[in-house]
Amino acid sequence: MAEETNFESSFLDFTGMPESMDALLQNTESSNTFTKGKIIEGTIIVKRNDGVEVDIGYKAEGFIPASEFTKFDEVNVGDKIDVYLEEIENRHNRPELSLEKANSIKAWNRITTEYGEGHVVKGFMRHRVKGGVMVDVEGFPAFLPGSQLDVGPVRNMDDYVGKEFDVKIIKINLDRRNIVVSRRELLEETLKDQRAKLMDDMKVDDLRVGVVKNITDFGAFIDLGGVDGLLHITDISWGRIAHPSEVLTFGQEIEVVIIGIDKDKERVSLGLKQKTRNPWDDVVAKYPKDSKVTGKVVNIMPYGAFVEIETGVEGLIHVSEMSWTKRISKASDVLNIGDEVEAVVLEIDRDSRKISLGLRQKERNPWEVLAEKYPVGKHITGKVRNMTSYGAFVEIENDIDGMIHVSDMSWTRKINNPNEVLKPGQEVEVVILEINPEQQRISLGLKQAEDDPWAKIDELYKVGDVVKGKVTKIAAFGAFVELTNKIDGLIHISQLSKNHVEKVKDLLNVGDDVEARVIKVDLDERRIGLSIKAVSEDFTPEDLRQAEEEYTAALKPGESIVDMGEVFTGLDLE
Repeated sequence: MAEETNFESSFLDFTGMPESMDALLQNTESSNTFTKGKIIEGTIIVKRNDGVEVDIGYKAEGFIPASEFTKFDEVNVGDKIDVYLEEIENRHNRPELSLEKANSIKAWNRITTEYGEGHVVKGFMRHRVKGGVMVDVEGFPAFLPGSQLDVGPVRNMDDYVGKEFDVKIIKINLDRRNIVVSRRELLEETLKDQRAKLMDDMKVDDLRVGVVKNITDFGAFIDLGGVDGLLHITDISWGRIAHPSEVLTFGQEIEVVIIGIDKDKERVSLGLKQKTRNPWDDVVAKYPKDSKVTGKVVNIMPYGAFVEIETGVEGLIHVSEMSWTKRISKASDVLNIGDEVEAVVLEIDRDSRKISLGLRQKERNPWEVLAEKYPVGKHITGKVRNMTSYGAFVEIENDIDGMIHVSDMSWTRKINNPNEVLKPGQEVEVVILEINPEQQRISLGLKQAEDDPWAKIDELYKVGDVVKGKVTKIAAFGAFVELTNKIDGLIHISQLSKNHVEKVKDLLNVGDDVEARVIKVDLDERRIGLSIKAVSEDFTPEDLRQAEEEYTAALKPGESIVDMGEVFTGLDLE
């Protein structure tokens, strides 16, 4: 009983201390109002370099590190802040608080209920992560992909960390509680509005200052302050340039001219050379026909060389205008890029921007000089330089050749190939038949250097004369014999012997010396008919007449005996 009385007494004594008991009950009730995982309000009572002490009304203060504050330098003692109660008491018997979690929860609730996708909010760039940047959006960590950071390529995402930008919420995943934002979409919308306004303000021929944004092989893109314009390589300079980088550099600020606007496609064409006067406006007055100009070879093609007379003005020296006497196959045989040359203006087409120049015109046409120096009929001596199937070329002077056609090589023979008469390097006497300066052609005659033997054939050969000669050709129908004065006669097969002859080669071969009688002289056809069987002394005039008839009948009217001879030349007529 005493013990019970003592217990009750002590309980009564305890309850008899109203102030202490009230305080105990108050503390107990206060402790019971704190719930783990809830957001409560606290007051900053102490600020240190590493963080702040926060009074939440509990028996002990909580601590929040400075890293959880977005702008710690703006935090002051007495500030009210919402904090998340992670633990009522930690191992230090103090409440475990988190500002970040409180802000995150409040931000998530606000974003999902008040904002939603498409809303624009402030975002503080916290730190880099794989593929992008973590952004503090009103206290909630959102992901900003690197591709959505800016309108252009981002070289270093670290340059954006620690800065605040407007961002657009583009994706909210309620299940995973994550948010994706974009800065690029806002910039593009802003740029679109700027482009539209800028496009409306632009006019053709306006001068605009821009920055070289990109350089390609075909030109450069210039940023005009929200609109990119193309400065094509052909509009950079009136002169010739191989690449835009010869004139422009990345990041360079330049003044350009608006030369074209396509508002539908938002395309702007720019010009740099258009700021100066077109040099082709004055070419006709500055470079009249036949005037001499000096310039530099800037490009060479097989067909000619382009010469820059002044910046933006080029002329073409065609290979045909490089030499009066030499045949130039390609321009690089005469000129090289960078050569300084003097040329003559031959023609100007201002509309097509073409100037024809001549290199050879600096000197007088040697063909005209030759025409004065070598009149038609003049005899000259030259060396055979080369031959073709139709003639031989003889050097006159200074690499100028004249041609002897095969038809002008012999008065008496049909020449099939010039090698029958001439050979390279041979000195020959020829006659000037014609000089054509325009076509640069000289016609020469070899036979004209001698008298035509047929002009006095009646003095040389008469029907009935016995003559001697050498067999030069064998044909199926007879043999050709060279007589004096280079005149050929034909012994028809019927005139080889009184007996029947099957083949000419049965009796004669090339090179044989023969004796024959003239049985026919045809001045019109320039034919001399010969007969071996008529050589005998007992050959009567009647026999001679009969032989002539046989000869005439054997040849078709109008058929050249020489033509027939050439058909069989070189054939094995066994």
